Amino acid sequence: MGSGRACGPTMHWGLTIGGTTLLLLLLPTAAVLNSPGDVCSQNTNKTCEECLKNVSCLWCNTDKTCSDYPVTKILPPPSLCKLSSARWGVCWVNFEALIITMSVIGGLILLAVTMCCCYCCCCRKKRSRKPDKSEEKAMREQEERRIRQEERRAEMKSRHDEIRKKYGLFKEENPYARFENN
Repeated sequence: MGSGRACGPTMHWGLTIGGTTLLLLLLPTAAVLNSPGDVCSQNTNKTCEECLKNVSCLWCNTDKTCSDYPVTKILPPPSLCKLSSARWGVCWVNFEALIITMSVIGGLILLAVTMCCCYCCCCRKKRSRKPDKSEEKAMREQEERRIRQEERRAEMKSRHDEIRKKYGLFKEENPYARFENN
């Protein structure tokens, strides 16, 4: 008898491969119907807001053109539009201001993370060098317990020695003492 587990993963992979194939077949059709270049170029000589309603469009403020954003490059090339007059996403921010702002914010975040790491490392070193009050108290109590234990041990040894003397089991000299030094 076969278990249901052998069928499950095979069926899952079949659905995954079938879904991926269907998506790949329909993707070119969707790209032809909604070509960003066609949609963006229709908004040329209109307003920036109308152009940027489509996120794949880039508005150039100098010549009032709406073109598709060059997704193969991070920044639009100067031949398409200057950075100071290029708009993407919102009309009130140009690419130069966006680059400067993001660089400053990124630098501040890196600086803050670095400072936090350094602060944490320094605090840990200070803590490890100087024990706090609870650690000092625990160390004192441990030392007191050790001293009391030594006192009890010495007291018990003296009691045992007295009992040995009383019953004659205590020998003053160890017969094996002469072999210890040789």
